[in-house]
Order: sequence, then structure tokens, then C-alpha cells
Amino acid sequence: MKEVSQLLNTIGYDFNDRDLLKNALTHSSYSSEHRLDYSSNNERLEFIGDAYVDAAIGAELFRIMKDAPEGVLSKNRADVVREESLADVARGIDLGDYIYLGRGEEATGGRQKDSILADSFEALIGAIIIDGGYEVGKNVILRLLHDKIELAVEGKLRQDYKTMLQEKLQEDGQNYKMKYSIVAESGPDHNKTFTIEVIVNNEVLGTGTGKSKAKAEQAAARDALSKGVI
Repeated sequence: MKEVSQLLNTIGYDFNDRDLLKNALTHSSYSSEHRLDYSSNNERLEFIGDAYVDAAIGAELFRIMKDAPEGVLSKNRADVVREESLADVARGIDLGDYIYLGRGEEATGGRQKDSILADSFEALIGAIIIDGGYEVGKNVILRLLHDKIELAVEGKLRQDYKTMLQEKLQEDGQNYKMKYSIVAESGPDHNKTFTIEVIVNNEVLGTGTGKSKAKAEQAAARDALSKGVI
């Protein structure tokens, strides 16, 4: 597993109580296998995180979409917080590399499973809220989910090519290791263009460019889907 300090740098938050962080990263398969107390796994923290991610995203959409009716707000919130969306964000911060898993889950590709990644992301948010308070938790949520919120507001989240590619890869039940890698940057700091490759099992499937890393990743995933090689 990676050194946890890398995760803390990525999310922009350091814990006062590192035990809470370990708790958030401990899957039930690990605690069961090691005969630990139920409270050592991340399910209770997931409960907190799940509720607060919903609330924070709902409040942000309410703030941004000033004329949207309740039905539209509800749909957009559901799109942002759905399992596939949260799992995609978790992959973006390499969360799977830090999770304590039992041997069975490890052997069946648990570090890349949507359900485990989404639940662990919610548990991580829950731990941040317990450790640092609601306002800190909200700031982390909005920072990490910024791109998903933006896509939802634009009505494009269901055109989230990264999620579509991930879902396509999972159709045959095989375990894939997918990552996005920056291969080039150009332009001044205030107006950069990024070129990114999407790599699956060490094979480059698509390449994309964009004015942000997130947009270049979307373009790379769209390129991979358009080739029909999956």
C-alpha cells in the first residue's frame, strides 16, 4: 500500500486523529479476517459520510441552480452522488491503493470495485467530518466533486465518459487496472493545455487534450470508447 501521506496531500487535509483515517480505510473484509471489533471497519463512518455528501451536494446545487425546480435538483444530486460517480472520484485520488482489504477481496480486484471505492470515499468524508468538523468536510467534498457538480449543472454528467468507460470495462466481469497519465503540458501557467492517456492493464486505449486535467481525462475516455476496442 502507498504511504498515507500521499493521500492526505491529494485531499488537502491532515487528520488530528490518524486512527480515524485508518478506520475510514478499513474494509469489513479486513476487520472480519483479522477478528477485529465491528467498530474497526468503516461502515459507521460511511453512514456519516453518505448523509453529509448528500446534504453538501444538495446545498451547492441549490446555490448554483437558482431557478431549478425541486425535481431537477434531486436528479442532479442523485447523478453526482451515485455509486459510479463517487467511485470515479475515488479512483482519481487513488483511494483504492490505501484501503485495508481482506485476502478474498484483494484476490477478486476489490481495490477497483465501484461499491468498495464509493463506500470508502464516503467513510473518508465521514472521518474528516468527525475529525475536523462539518465546514471542513464540506470544503473537501466540494473540492473533490467539483467536476461532477459542474457536469451535472451543464446537464452532461450522464455523458461522463470516464464513468462510461469504467462501466464498459466491468461488463465482462474481469478485473482491470485503469489509470490516467499526463503525457504533455503546454502553454503558460494561466492557460495550460494538458494531454492525457487512459491506460488499461498497461495498454494505452485513448488520448485526449483539454484546458484542465479533468477535461483532458474526459477526452481520453471518449477517445477510448469511440475506438470500440473494449
